[in-house]
Parts: sequence; structure tokens; C-alpha cells
Amino acid sequence: MASILDEYEDSLYRSASVQQSRASVGIPHSGYVNARLEKETPIFNKQRIDFAPPEKINSLVVSSNQLCMSLGKDTLLRIDLGKPDEPNQVELGRKDEARVYKMFLDHTGSHLLIALNTSECLYLNRSVQKVRVLSRWKGHLIESVGWNKFLGSETNTGPILVGTAQGQIYEAEISVSEGSLFSTNPDQYFRQVYTLEEESGPAPVCCLEIERGIEGKFFIIATTRKRLFQFVGKVPEGTEQQGFSSIFAMHADHLPSFREFPANLGFSEIAFYTPKLRSNPRSFAWMMGNGVLYGTLDYSRPDSILSDERVWVYPSDIDITVNKPISIVLTQFHFLLLLPDRVKAVCTLNGQVVFQDLFLEKFGLLTRMIKDPTVQQIWIHTEKVVFRYHVQRESRDVWKMYMNMNKFDLAKEYCKDRPECLDIVLAKEAEHCFQNKRYLDSAKCYALTQNYFEEIALKFIEAKQEEALMEFLIKKLSNLKPSEKTQTTLLTTWLTELYLNWLGILEGDPSQRNLYLDTREKFRTFLSSPKNKDCLFNNRASIYELLASHGDTEHMVYFAVIMQDYERVVAHHCQHDEYDEALNVLSRHRDEKLFYKFSPVLIQHIPKKVVDAWISMGSRLDARNLIPALVNYSQSASTQQINEAIRYMEFCVYQLEETQQAIHNYLLSLYALCRPDSLLSYLEQAGTNPNRIHYDLKYALRLCAEHGHHHACVHIYKVMELYEEAVDLALQVDVDLAKSCADLPEDDEELRKKLWLKIARHVVQEEKDVKKAMACLSSCALLKIEDVLPFFPDFVTIDHFKEAICNSLEDYNKHIEELKREMEEATQSAKRIREDIQEMRNKYGSVEPQEKCAACDFPLLNRPFYLFLCGHMFHYDCLLQAVFPNLPAYKQAKLEDLQKKLAATSQPSKSHHRPKDADTISLGKGQQSREQIKADIDDIVAAECVYCGELMIRSIDKPFIDPQKYEEEMQSWL
Repeated sequence: MASILDEYEDSLYRSASVQQSRASVGIPHSGYVNARLEKETPIFNKQRIDFAPPEKINSLVVSSNQLCMSLGKDTLLRIDLGKPDEPNQVELGRKDEARVYKMFLDHTGSHLLIALNTSECLYLNRSVQKVRVLSRWKGHLIESVGWNKFLGSETNTGPILVGTAQGQIYEAEISVSEGSLFSTNPDQYFRQVYTLEEESGPAPVCCLEIERGIEGKFFIIATTRKRLFQFVGKVPEGTEQQGFSSIFAMHADHLPSFREFPANLGFSEIAFYTPKLRSNPRSFAWMMGNGVLYGTLDYSRPDSILSDERVWVYPSDIDITVNKPISIVLTQFHFLLLLPDRVKAVCTLNGQVVFQDLFLEKFGLLTRMIKDPTVQQIWIHTEKVVFRYHVQRESRDVWKMYMNMNKFDLAKEYCKDRPECLDIVLAKEAEHCFQNKRYLDSAKCYALTQNYFEEIALKFIEAKQEEALMEFLIKKLSNLKPSEKTQTTLLTTWLTELYLNWLGILEGDPSQRNLYLDTREKFRTFLSSPKNKDCLFNNRASIYELLASHGDTEHMVYFAVIMQDYERVVAHHCQHDEYDEALNVLSRHRDEKLFYKFSPVLIQHIPKKVVDAWISMGSRLDARNLIPALVNYSQSASTQQINEAIRYMEFCVYQLEETQQAIHNYLLSLYALCRPDSLLSYLEQAGTNPNRIHYDLKYALRLCAEHGHHHACVHIYKVMELYEEAVDLALQVDVDLAKSCADLPEDDEELRKKLWLKIARHVVQEEKDVKKAMACLSSCALLKIEDVLPFFPDFVTIDHFKEAICNSLEDYNKHIEELKREMEEATQSAKRIREDIQEMRNKYGSVEPQEKCAACDFPLLNRPFYLFLCGHMFHYDCLLQAVFPNLPAYKQAKLEDLQKKLAATSQPSKSHHRPKDADTISLGKGQQSREQIKADIDDIVAAECVYCGELMIRSIDKPFIDPQKYEEEMQSWL
């Protein structure tokens, strides 16, 4: 059987094959399980539970002999089935209108999750009475839960997976403390790990299952309404507690493997069969829109756990639009479907309904069916009643009996999992059919046996049964393994030759017309079979040679279509002048490369249809690759035909919003050639921002200049910010156009003035219109009468400029007056500044005897000091020590030089016998130089307070400890 990775078409093909096989068997409705080898009890034995609920049953779950049911709005009933006489009732404590939507019970029966229809979730542990709200889960309508059967305990769920109605899969963990129960939030975390989607977007996560294979590999199965997803990955040993995020992260960039079916019930449900307690499930049954996908679970497979899959369609009396199935459970050989008023058991071996149990109307509609995997009991409930089914001895070894009775179909169904028995049945059935001259049926059976191929083929050849031989080869081919490529190639080639020979014989006989059509249909089915697709594709050259040798052009084209060799098909139509058919093939299969290849030919004959096809392809076609075809076509066509090229280019530019320069340039060239009226509107619509223009400005300018489109050239000059060229060209067309160009350089007054002077000169010298020249003065504030006067001839009278000259003189007078006011204001400001300086010189401050230096905290009056207006006081040497490191290098050098000069002036004379008058004179001369030096030092050191000035602001980003001395400082603290 195909794996979950098979394509969707294979799924439909297999489903159809299963239905055909079932139809061909012709079994009575209940002919499988009811055959008795000995007196036995019924397989499914129903028992009504003696229980009358006080309120209607909303939901019921069972696991590990623990039963939980929701009653009415606010009541939860828990029953240990080992002690059914001791039920436990818990109140949910909800005051709002919330209702129980679904309940989920883990495999140990310890953890109960209660999903409410208000997108909230409650949690209840088996050992406590109080229901807790899972705050992190709020806002999500819970559809499914995948329990962790490998790390879960009675107090901790381990990492679990939660599916929501919005398609998200979350990973969560719930834990309760044994010492102080519910002292903290039970939900440890709740994080999203994936989102499931169908073709229409996110879809509800209907079911989740977590299974562990060999070597630490985990398989996660998730279903939506129409899809079954598989996530496969390894969790390193010892990191299982970290959850499954790593598995989902492997599929962040690509979809995981999934199966999809077209129909949908609005939901889906998957059931598993586990043969023994604490073992892995062995098989699964997925209830979805097209039926039930049933198969086994193979944990040794690398990519997919699902194996031996098949789709059993629903029984004929089930119409999913009227009475769709509600629930499904799976046993060893059957799956049970719950309908609103009955239960149906379907054999997983043959898909036949073998058991049906109709419920009385007084019990109400059936609501839910579940199975307790630990004790293999099935529970069904309505809103009023609860039932339980016991399953007893499902296996029935009846294949030998059916084989001896020549009921081969039933015999094959019962031993299909035992190859040695199945081969015996098939061989006997084949021989039986051959003896009864049912050669076609015999061929089908022989193809499934292990008998020698050559022996069977010779048997049909000797009987001259070519049709049966073909059937045998077809069946044998369908049963070959993918690895048997040589046998597949031989059978495929042999069958093709047989079909072509047979068709050649029948085609020449008019009386065999119907048989010919039937054989042709079979041949086409053979060629289009998905099973043969790979082999035919790999050997298509040989098949083409066989078809050509028989002159079968019709099937050559048909085979080329199947092989998706559309290039050969289109070329065939073009060679026979069937251009419409060729275009239909291109439009139907939408292959961009074929469009590029054949468009130059097709557009010469059916241009409008080709352009329509291009437009229907939309953005899938790159218009740049079609330009060569359009250029060749437009060069040899009339103006009317060129409109088709313009139509497609306009579609690309305005509808697809193409930004490729080649496309815009080509459209410009077409406009310039045939539609000059559309040219300017296109340019204006493109805007004036060069960064957002998609055509080549220089190419467009050259193109418009060659065709004499001056308005378009002026526009392009404006976009290129070549305003002088724009004005020069505009003056040849329209003065008003030139004026609009002259005002564009708003930030460059000199250029604007120059442009307006060009316009004024043109108006005066070319048009000789004085009034219009005066209008230019009023249009531009930058122009003065003196700028324009040189352009006028000498014979022009002053009367034309009288008003303009007077206005200019008035402006000059106003400017002079304004300058006078500014000079007076400057004089007053200088006077005030001098007064402020004089006032500052006379300011003083008082220092108390107890005042201390702000830097060293020693008495201030002990040494020379500075007093600042802000109130801070510093010793001279303290201030110098604080200021010097922060001075620029040149000021540091100047300060050191001044200090040396000051020290030199303060040295005492070496001679102790100096005349008094000489000392006084020397001191007087040195005192003046010394005062000047000290003043210069003060200007550098005491320019501002070290705590309040800019020096403190500039030092804000400096570290407290010099980085060069950091290690030394750190060692001193050790």
C-alpha cells in the first residue's frame, strides 16, 4: 500500500479501486462475521448502565477505568469503575453562561481538561475536588489534546500538545504540587509551536496523537477536517522533558507530509487500536469526509508511521449530508461508527458492515462513543442513558472454508495478511477460472500468485487468449514493486506493442467499431495510469518510436499530453496550422516557457487571442521575454495591429504595476510612434520624482526629440531638473509653459532669476511686447526693472516703465530706512553692553573666616583662593589641579609657560647688599609684568566654575577611574 506521502491523485485512485473490488465481490450484507464455526457469543455485546442522571449528559470520557461526565451546566461526576457505588461529584463553580464544550482525560485517568464554549479551559486532578482555571489557555477554544504517555504521572502531565479551533498547536505542561496542592498555577507554560492549514487557511486541529518509535524518534499525528499531518523527529535522550518544539521547528520552512481528501464532514476523528496495556498502538482509523482511512502503524519507517493504508467508503445508507457519522472507535478487526440513532461495525478486512445496533427513540439521539484503551470497553451515551459494549473474540479463521466453497473473494479478504495462505487461494481461484474458460478472471488471479511468469504467459498464448494475456500482463505490472524496474520496463513495452497491434487490427474492421473504441479507451487508461507514469516517462523515447512505427499520430499527441510534453503537442499543432488549438494547449497548461517559445509564431496569426491569453496569465509571464515577439510583430504590422502590443504593455504597466525599465521604455516608444496624445498623459502620470520613475529619462528624451514631441521633452527636462533647457525649449512652444518651468527651482533664487530673465529677454526681443515684459516683473518678485531695462531698445519711451521705476525707487527708500533703524538699535545695544561690563567690574563678594575650599575642604583663607559668582570657592592650587587635565593641549602648554614666567619674576635677588632705591625700582618694574602674567593665568584657570561650568558637562561621560590606571586601582582594593 502507498504511504502517507503519496500524492492526492493516488489516494483517489486507490479509493476507486477499493470500491470496484468491493462491488465485484458481490457479498451479502452480513456475510462476513455472522458465519459460525462454533457457537459463540456475539462479538459486540451491549449493556445498558443502570444510571439515571439528574441532568442531561453533556460529555463523557473514560480512561484507565476512570469515568468522568459533565451533567447540566455546572456539575461534574467522577466514577471509579472499580468502585462504581462511590461516585464523586464536583461543582465547576461557574456563574456565567459557560457550557462544557469538550472534555479530555489522559491515559492514567488522573488529569481532566474541561474546555468551555467561552474559550476557557478548566483543570481537575483525580486526587482533588477543586477545579482550577488554566489562565494561560484563555482565549483558545480547545479541540484536541495529545497526551504524553511516556513522561506523564498522576501529578504531572509532562509536555503535552493542545489543538485549537483556530488551527494552532500549543505545547503545554500541567503540574500540581503534592505538598501544597494548587498553591501555584497548574499550567506551567503554554506556547505555540505550529499552525495547521488547509487550502483555505488555518483549520481546526481535530485530533492529536503522540507516539514514540525506536531510537528516540517521535511521531506526532495531527488531523484537520480534510488533512492528516505527520511530524517526525528525534528528541535527544535526556531532553524529553523539554517538549516537542524541536520536532515542529524542523517543519518551519516547509509543510510536513500529509494526506488530503476532498470531502469533509466539518470535523474528523482518529481512533487507535492498542493490543496490550502500555504498548504502542498497532493500527488506526481516520473518519473523514470520503470515508475511513484505515491502516497499520509501523514505527520502524523513517518518514511515516502510517502503513498499509486503505480508504473504506461509508456504507451506502450513510449520507454525510444528512446523517453523518459522529464518532469512531477501533478494535482489532473492526471500526465502529456512531450515527445519531445506531451503531455500525465495519470489518477492516473487507469494508463490509458486519454489525448494526439500532437504538430506541426513547433514549434520545446518540451523542458520543469512546473506548477505554486499558480494558477495551466501548462506551456510548445520549443525554439520558449510558451504554457499554464488551468485545469478545474478534478473530475468525474462516479463509479455508471459503476457499473450499469457491468463495475466493471472502477467502482472500480473511487471509490477506498471511501471504502463504493468500497465494494458495489465488492459485486455486486462477485454475478454477481457467478451467471454466473465464480467462480474464483467471489472468487477474494468476497475476497475484507466485507462480512462474513464463509458465502462465505460455499457457495463455497456447490457448490463443491474447486479451487474457494482456490482462495478465496489466495485473502483473500493477503488482510489481517499485524496485523491479527492469521487469516493469519489459511489461510496459510489451503491453504497448500488444495494444497497438490490436488497435491496428480493429481499426480496419468497421464491424468491430465498438470493440475498437473500448480497446482504445483501455489503452489510454493504461498510458495515463499513475502506476505506469514513472516507467513510461523514463522510456518515453521507446514509446514514441513504437507509436511512430504504427503511424498512430493521435495517440502520439495523447501520450505527449500525458507525459506533459506540451512542447511536442504545441509544435504539432503549429506545424499543421492549428494555431487556435496550440493556443488552447498553452492556455490550459499555463507553462511560461512554452508561451515564450511559441508566442512569436502565434502572434503573427492570431494576435488578439494571444494577447488575451497573455493577460489571463497575469504576473506569471515576464513581459520582458515577450517584447522580442511584440517587436517583430509590430515592425511588420499596421497601426491598428500595433494597438494589440500597446494593450498588453498597458496591462503590464497599469494592472500588474510592472516596474521593469524595458517594459516602460517599449511602451514609450509605441506611444511616441502611434499615440502622441497618450504620451504626455503617461509621462505626467509617472510623476516627477526620478527615483520613482521606471522609464529611462535619457532614452525618453531622445525618443521624444526624434519625433518632435516638444511638450513631452519639456516635461522630461523638468523631471531631470534641467530647468534652463526646459525653459529654452518651452519658449519655442508657449511662454506660459516656460513660466511654469521657471518657478520650479524653489530653493535656488539665483537660478529662478536667471530663468525669468530668459523669459523677459524672449518677450522683449522676440515678441517685442513691452506690456508682457512688465507682466513678467509682476509674476516674479526676484526681477527688478533695472534687470530688464538692458533688453529694451533705445527708442522705447520711459512712459512704459514709469510705474515700475517709481516702485523700484520706493523699495530702495524703504530699504535705506530699515538699515538706519538697525544701526540705531546696534548703537543702543553696544551702550547697554558697556554699562553691564562696568557694573560687573565693580561687583565683589565677602568670605567668612570659617569658609572652606570646595575641593579639599581645608580652610579657605590659608592660601590664595578664587571666589565665583555661583558661591563656590577654591584654593588656587586646588582649582589648578582640577582644571588642568581637562584643558586642551595648547592651553595646557600656555599655562605651563605662564607659570614658568611667574616663577621667574618671583625669585629673590642673589645679592644681599643692594641699594634700596634700586630694589624699589626693580620691584616696580617686575610688579607690572607679574600682574599681567597672573591675569593671563586667571583667564585660563578661573574662566568658569569647575563645578557649574561647561567643564563639568563635558566630563559627564568620563569614567571615575582612568582606564590606564584601572588595573592598579583594582589591585589596591584587594
